[in-house]
Amino acid sequence: MEEHEKVPGVVQHFNDTMKNDPQVIGPSTAVVAIQSLLKLIKESKAETVAGLTDDIKKATEALIKATPNTVSVSSGCELFLRFITLTSLDRIGFQELKKRLIERGNLYLKQVEMSRGKIAAAGSPFIRDETTILIHSRSRVVLCLLREAVSRGKRLKVFITASAIDDSGMEMQRMLGQDKVHSKIILDSAVGFIMEKVDVVMVGADGVSESGGIINKIGTFQIAVMAKAFNKPFYVVAESFKFVRMFPLKQDDLPNQEKYTTIDSGPDKHPSLDYTPPQYITLLFTDLGVLTPSAVSDELIKLYM
Repeated sequence: MEEHEKVPGVVQHFNDTMKNDPQVIGPSTAVVAIQSLLKLIKESKAETVAGLTDDIKKATEALIKATPNTVSVSSGCELFLRFITLTSLDRIGFQELKKRLIERGNLYLKQVEMSRGKIAAAGSPFIRDETTILIHSRSRVVLCLLREAVSRGKRLKVFITASAIDDSGMEMQRMLGQDKVHSKIILDSAVGFIMEKVDVVMVGADGVSESGGIINKIGTFQIAVMAKAFNKPFYVVAESFKFVRMFPLKQDDLPNQEKYTTIDSGPDKHPSLDYTPPQYITLLFTDLGVLTPSAVSDELIKLYM
């Protein structure tokens, strides 16, 4: 029996929430994974610390297998578990321990759910009125930042890459249209052609590495290279729970389970993610503030202290 079959309730909760959430832009997959882990802790029938720990471990592995976005789910779950266990748990009974874990879990969940608002407030001042922005694929947190800019009276023109691997750019255009933001879909191969018309490039991230580089939807790296060639700012918009303890130096350093998202994935399959080195990134807009790539390692150390 596979691990995800041992904890079907967790995976079912994850899938149902991702499918039925009433928000237009929906929650981050990592946030839903954290919600699912918290639900497991509340409902676990374990009567010992070892039993509860084993349940959480199996549930985390099942959630990672249940989503193609393994980078952010893995890092989000790891930071969640680290946060809830930072409190002193010695010399207390199991039920009291479980109560404290749930309390800290709710606190952490509240913090991560506020991340997008903090990022939008920090990043929107960097967008001037009548700015032309190129965005890649679909990103919920980028959408929140653009919505914040529009709410402040800024007029935007947006180019969106189609993201041919799954056509997610079309969904991004639909969501921007609800806010009356003018946008145009371009072919992924037209980025070089359109770059001279762009003021800034803005992308989300599946993961932010220790070096300040990012792991994101395939095509991000080549967009960053072209932005650098045209001397255009390349901004990354990402929540801090996506900070991962990885230090890739090249594309092959990314584990296959993160580069490829299909069951029959492997080196002969088309990757869904790529790695963009920090030298191509201007700034990162995060819930910890506006960071340079070199500042990420310091923030990552603080998160895991």
